[in-house]
Amino acid sequence: MMNIATEFSRDVLLLDAAAAVRELAHSIRQTVLQNLRRRGAVVGLSGGVDSSVTAALCVQALGKERVFGVFMPEKDSSDDSLTLGRLLAERLGIPTVVEDIAPALSALGCYRRRDASIRKVIPEYGPGWKSKIVLPDLLAGSYYSIYSIVAQSPAGEVHKKRLTPEAYLGVVAATNFKQRTRKMLEYYHADRLWYAVAGTPNRLEYAQGFFVKNGDGSADFKPIAHLYKTQVYQLGWHLGLPEEILRRPPTTDTYSMEQSQEEFFFSIRLETLDLCLYGKNHGVNAAEVAAAAGLTVDQVRRIYSNIEAKLASTRYQHMPPQLVEPVEEVSIQESHGNAGGH
Repeated sequence: MMNIATEFSRDVLLLDAAAAVRELAHSIRQTVLQNLRRRGAVVGLSGGVDSSVTAALCVQALGKERVFGVFMPEKDSSDDSLTLGRLLAERLGIPTVVEDIAPALSALGCYRRRDASIRKVIPEYGPGWKSKIVLPDLLAGSYYSIYSIVAQSPAGEVHKKRLTPEAYLGVVAATNFKQRTRKMLEYYHADRLWYAVAGTPNRLEYAQGFFVKNGDGSADFKPIAHLYKTQVYQLGWHLGLPEEILRRPPTTDTYSMEQSQEEFFFSIRLETLDLCLYGKNHGVNAAEVAAAAGLTVDQVRRIYSNIEAKLASTRYQHMPPQLVEPVEEVSIQESHGNAGGH
């Protein structure tokens, strides 16, 4: 058995940040310039730590002139997202563009369809209301997680109702327009610049399926998908990112009410989930993780069970298009021409 005091603690997630940045920069250069044969990278900037670290790593790898940032606010976005994203872009010195996606979302019926689904459980929901969907705290609740809608009326009254499966799926389907519309714009700019699209999920999001298929889950390369959330923060501090970004609580920035990633999907503090996911990935028993995380053994077992449930329920997120029969790949002779252009 592993020695708890000396072998398993929160220190298992500590990185040699300088070495990690060097390795990641080398990998990004190899991936973008040689494997993908593109000139640079497009990064969708949200003002959060994941997209900020991804952009900074791309600058380290490719140079600031070969990294293009895209801001894509909509009417439910926090003002902080654009403000912090611009602060990051100025710090990095990269070119950017603002693409307001609210008109496209309105035309697609995103807001109308979402509101109609909310009215299935809160009939009075309408113009001027704000909302978010939440899960119960995993450590305080049962093994079963059921989403609720929290809605605030124009008068400030807060309502909370459990979502029916039909209403939940309708709300999620409508809000997924946001991630898929943003990805279309990232690929528009990547196509016109002959750049690759950088994905920004960390290990918690990637492994647990916390992304929209063909939305924020789509990218040409995902440089931080192997890093735990706390490790992304370590790189952020090492890279000298704005402190306002590094101290900002992780948010989905998808719903009109302020919402953390914990209450929307993970149901537990991300620092604690990092440690538990690391323990599960490395075969550490619940008692040792509990001692390191300051939890009970039963709480760790509950987290382990929730990790397994999410892995099973989001397997579809990672699946490629399914074929009736395998299709053999055609062998392509390496071109000796210029790999950096069309």
